[in-house]
Amino acid sequence: MHPLLADWRRFGAYLVAWAIVGTLVAGQLVLAAPFGWVEALVFAVPLSLLFGFVGLGAFWVCQAAPLRLSRLLRSLGTQLVAAALSAALWLAAGRGWAALLERLDILPGLAAKQVQAAPLLLGLGVALFLLTAALHYLLMAIGSSQQAERRALEFEIASREAELRALRAQIHPHFLFNSLNSINALIAARPEEARQLSVRLADFLRRSLTVGSRETISLAEELDLAEQLFAIEKVRFGDRLSHVVVADERARACPVPPLLLQPLVENAVTHGIAQLLEGGEIRLEAERQGDELRITVLNPRDRDAPGRKGTGIGLQNVKRRLLALHGDKADVRVTAGDKVFRVDLRLPARR
Repeated sequence: MHPLLADWRRFGAYLVAWAIVGTLVAGQLVLAAPFGWVEALVFAVPLSLLFGFVGLGAFWVCQAAPLRLSRLLRSLGTQLVAAALSAALWLAAGRGWAALLERLDILPGLAAKQVQAAPLLLGLGVALFLLTAALHYLLMAIGSSQQAERRALEFEIASREAELRALRAQIHPHFLFNSLNSINALIAARPEEARQLSVRLADFLRRSLTVGSRETISLAEELDLAEQLFAIEKVRFGDRLSHVVVADERARACPVPPLLLQPLVENAVTHGIAQLLEGGEIRLEAERQGDELRITVLNPRDRDAPGRKGTGIGLQNVKRRLLALHGDKADVRVTAGDKVFRVDLRLPARR
């Protein structure tokens, strides 16, 4: 579709511009031909609006003769031929318009004056068509630029979604690896607890697969998943593991990526509680501060405990997911103190 006809406001501005051009053409007729201002305006403004409609055809001429360095002379030749034909048609329309005004006795003698101004009108017609063609080349360039931007944005979105899917896909294998190791350790010495752990693990995976297919879930749902994860880990650690969740209602209503807290809870258990003979408490805190949601996960740690293989996978996953979703509007800060390991999340809070 013609870019000027796709938007009525743009087309209205185009017609206003041609009315102004008609006034300028009238001025040329007053200066260079025996026209008075009234008859020049009555003759030139409607004729210029008509040429504006004729000039819309320059769009298809520009499409047929795009401006490329290898075809520049050919394109210019095509435009000159189209300009000459359009100017000739405009001159013929002007002759008819002048004859009609004279026949209606509105402007006597106008036809003779139009004949005298014919060379001027012909030259103006060629120049105006070429200007219109330049406008259409500009519109085509803008349209091509916008299409390129849209394609780049679509590619960026597709790339980001692919990355998010890959990051979500990493969560379950990593979690299953740890859980199956726990079940294996319990089977021989504590078979009943191994059975409980298997049942709870199946329930957790069933629910996490359901919410994991969604783009976002409420923080309240995410905290419920965290509670299920704590229940699974308590089968393994018993009284060594306790937890506290503190979240206000405004924070619970905020959307978050599904399974955002799972890697953090896993890390807190695996690299915190599991390293302490007496165990400890994991604390989850969430509050909404203005347009931001703040989430904090704290767990006790033994600074002198040997590092375990795989440390940091869950944190990197969380960082990359938030970066892909929110860019610099979200971040993850890690503070490893002597006795407490702390992870602070900041992300936009939207209901």
